[in-house]
Amino acid sequence: MKQTAIVTGGSRGIGFAIAKQLGQDGFNIVIMDMNDQSAYQDNLDQLTAQGTEYLYLKGNICDAGDRQRLIDETVAKFGGIHVLVNNAGVSPKVRADLLEMSEESFDRVVGINTKGNMFMTQAVAKQMLKQDYIGRKRGTIVNISSCSAVVSSISRGEYCVSKAGVSMLTTLYADRLAPEGILVHEVRPGVIATDMTATVKEKYDKMFADGLFPIARWGTPEDIAGVVSAFCSDKFTYTTGNYVDVDGGFHIQRL
Repeated sequence: MKQTAIVTGGSRGIGFAIAKQLGQDGFNIVIMDMNDQSAYQDNLDQLTAQGTEYLYLKGNICDAGDRQRLIDETVAKFGGIHVLVNNAGVSPKVRADLLEMSEESFDRVVGINTKGNMFMTQAVAKQMLKQDYIGRKRGTIVNISSCSAVVSSISRGEYCVSKAGVSMLTTLYADRLAPEGILVHEVRPGVIATDMTATVKEKYDKMFADGLFPIARWGTPEDIAGVVSAFCSDKFTYTTGNYVDVDGGFHIQRL
């Protein structure tokens, strides 16, 4: 049976690059995003052009009904779920000093980035447990976190907290699901050229020019997709709960 991968927020940016790559790897692709399919049809047509069968569902990962509908419709169409990529996420609408951050912003960012991840993983894992092993594993879950899980940004503290939470979810679910044959991994992007970072382009351009990144260029969504592809393959069957920094070496402490 052909395997199936769910990519939340997979209609553009990093998520779409992941969906496209996993499609090239031979997976059926299921995407859930919050807007109408027509908003992303140009991207989705690229999946069709490369021979990838896909299902697009409009929904919110924070809504229990939408999560269950995603699982039900995926299983009905493709027979099972073998990969979950928790990519959907948001940044604060306004970058505010930590002392000025609103509860509304905190609740929104943590609600989507962390709570949504928690319960989407829970729901998909329960479905995976109903399925047989394929090779050495039942399924793979990949969390798209951020270097902000460990790097302080005091103008967007809620984002940092939300991604630190995702890192702990990686650890928790890896621990819980390893005996069940489900492996959990994490990818921590650095500065990636997407709509999310477009508003602060000058800031990051200067950081590259000043030599703060050992690999002095913007990352691309395809850089992230390549790592996710490896995790979802059969090349990492004796590791779980780990993360890979995809940040141009920014995590390296230097004197």
